[in-house]
Amino acid sequence: MADGKKTAVVLLNLGGPLKQEDIRPFLFSFFRDENVITVPNPLRFLIALWISLTRSKGAAKTSYAHLGGKSPLLQNTENQAAALERELQKTNPAARVFIAMRHWHPRAGKTAAEVAAFRPEKIVLLPLYPQYSTTTTLSALQDWARAATKAGLDKVETRTICCYPENAGFVAASAALIGETLDKTAGEKTRLLFSAHGLPEKIITGGDPYQKHIGRTAEAIVKQPGLPDLDWQICYQSRVGRLKWIGPSIDEALQQAAADKTGVVIYPLAFVSEHVETLVELDLEYRHRAAELGVPAYHRVPTAGTHPLFVAGLKDLVLSGMAAQGCCGPQDRCYRKEKKQ
Repeated sequence: MADGKKTAVVLLNLGGPLKQEDIRPFLFSFFRDENVITVPNPLRFLIALWISLTRSKGAAKTSYAHLGGKSPLLQNTENQAAALERELQKTNPAARVFIAMRHWHPRAGKTAAEVAAFRPEKIVLLPLYPQYSTTTTLSALQDWARAATKAGLDKVETRTICCYPENAGFVAASAALIGETLDKTAGEKTRLLFSAHGLPEKIITGGDPYQKHIGRTAEAIVKQPGLPDLDWQICYQSRVGRLKWIGPSIDEALQQAAADKTGVVIYPLAFVSEHVETLVELDLEYRHRAAELGVPAYHRVPTAGTHPLFVAGLKDLVLSGMAAQGCCGPQDRCYRKEKKQ
């Protein structure tokens, strides 16, 4: 970036419905993804159709109803893009930051056309998933690759930041936010719960490094100077369907906290923006569940969002171009799978 090249940074994220009518097609797109539902078509199509039909009505009346019928993810991602662009332009005025969502708008095709019109000399792909998973990172990168080829961007120098579970800025921002919340719990017996979106166990046993990366992030955070010695645990949320998922679940962690008569401080370490899983699932549903179980206290740490340390960490990732050889390293599954695409 310091070389002054005209650079397009593309933030890759999941996306979310922008109005109530979007909920069903958004869910259909998500569950039709071959990296999410790992069965061949036409069965995957039928499963996605069934899930989107059955879940959209409930989601419209419950989860998204609390958010005005839409997800705040795009607005929050736009805020992150603006903050990152301001920082990058301090050293390279020719840098611009774009957003491509995997399962809703703005989709990769539209963004790729905008990037092509910008005529960059270099493209940096930056997924807003610190921990790599085939269900999120790989899916987004594959989607972008298709769109980029169609837009004629496949010959532009492109670097991919595939993951950053221990990025200094992300870890420092996380520790700072946790510390601020812990300051409000003085005198309370508390346990820090690192909550991450769950995955079916078969995806992890198939070689997905996500759970390993979650552990690396948690370990890096608790080692940060300024944080006290913590009673902490990793747990997983957002289970869907009948498959066996990785655990323990957040419900199991709350049950244990109730049995131990300890309050909880929840930090969603796999989410860097507030959206339905944090604002509804954590703030409302699991807060209510904790009260039912008799958990003495329930506190939730905000996501990294536009915290200056996190934005600085993203800037460092872009400046380093660390994924020229795959930032997970050639020994990691995510690197090998990307190279096979």
